[in-house]
Amino acid sequence: MSPATLRRAVRESVSGLPREFWWLWTSTLVNRLGAFVATFMALYLTLDRGYSAAYAGLVASLHGLGGVVSSVGAGVMTDRLGRRPTLLVAQASTAGSVALLGFMHHPVAIAAVAFLVGMTSNASRPAVQAMMADIVRPEDRVRAFSLNYWAINLGFAISSMGAGFIAEFSYLAGFLIEAAMTAVCAVVIFLKLPESRPERTPSEKAAPEVGLGTVLRDGRFMGVVGLSFLVAVVFQQGAVGLPVAMGEAGFTAADYGMAIAVNGVLIVALQIPVTRFIQHRDPRRLLVISSVLAGYGFGLTAFAGSIGVFALTVCVWTLAEIVNAPTQTSLVVRLSPTHGRGRYQGMYTLSWAVASLVAPLMSGLVIDHYGAEWLWGMCAVVGTVAGVGYAVLMRRLPEEEPASAEPATTSTTTVGTKPEVSAA
Repeated sequence: MSPATLRRAVRESVSGLPREFWWLWTSTLVNRLGAFVATFMALYLTLDRGYSAAYAGLVASLHGLGGVVSSVGAGVMTDRLGRRPTLLVAQASTAGSVALLGFMHHPVAIAAVAFLVGMTSNASRPAVQAMMADIVRPEDRVRAFSLNYWAINLGFAISSMGAGFIAEFSYLAGFLIEAAMTAVCAVVIFLKLPESRPERTPSEKAAPEVGLGTVLRDGRFMGVVGLSFLVAVVFQQGAVGLPVAMGEAGFTAADYGMAIAVNGVLIVALQIPVTRFIQHRDPRRLLVISSVLAGYGFGLTAFAGSIGVFALTVCVWTLAEIVNAPTQTSLVVRLSPTHGRGRYQGMYTLSWAVASLVAPLMSGLVIDHYGAEWLWGMCAVVGTVAGVGYAVLMRRLPEEEPASAEPATTSTTTVGTKPEVSAA
């Protein structure tokens, strides 16, 4: 590809998106650049504090449980209070709780604050996704969600490399740096992002309120949530099942690091060009293909016997991840009523939070009792089931809302001021 062609491709990928999106994107990137704690938490607890691996696993589970608890609650806040106040509360609370965690020494206190960190750090996700849906035109949403996912992975790749150097100097410094960078995100949101929650028309005000019951009774959407959970369990095996299986096969932690690094490198390199290829294609077909590709990508791990083959399997399911992530998030927006986006995004986020709890338990039990080959075979089956489920559920998919020249935002809020909040 010539430099001119590359410049044109980049320009087409980033052009036409509103300024507010780029401030939200910047906030996401800064947040992930400072995501040190999740990277070195297990090492901090076992090497620096001297706790057992079992205790470190308990703390990780409590962190994930906090995310489960906050997913739906944050979605309700996003709809009732607004996107901006929810983001500000979540980011400020995350900064404070992460800093506090660095000063905890008693095992009960560490576990309790880790649970709090899990709650606060996950609370911003429904608000970010709802705000992005508010401010970006329907035809640009797949591209916008893809760019945001790219920022998440770019930031995490850089922070993962930096975490090791920071941990050698001081684990406490890692906690404080993450807290400071999260606080910077809150400042960016406060100064640069207005409230984006669309105003209700008179007819919409007269309509019944969209509550959690509305979400739970939405059969098609809850089916998508269930399928999202299955796909998430499969993708989680890259972080939970793969290192255990490689360790039992005689590979070292460094070997696993080399194999899994392919995931981050491919996402950073291919997310934007792949998105240009898929953004106007049938989401049903994309989700079917990506689900099956994910399942069989992990299924192929059963035949891996060298670092090169393990890396090749990572390439396969990473391509599925690149296609699945923005397509599925855009589908959730498409199935959500405008004034219920927070609740719908919260339920979608819940599927991934629950998967992060279930996947480690599932992989451990299957590997211990039946062997890693059974785990990879189950991934292939689960991916196939998810693909068939998407093919069935997405028949006669609702049309996207009509494109508009400017996305609707709440006119009563100005940048840098406290938004008006209505009590629903």
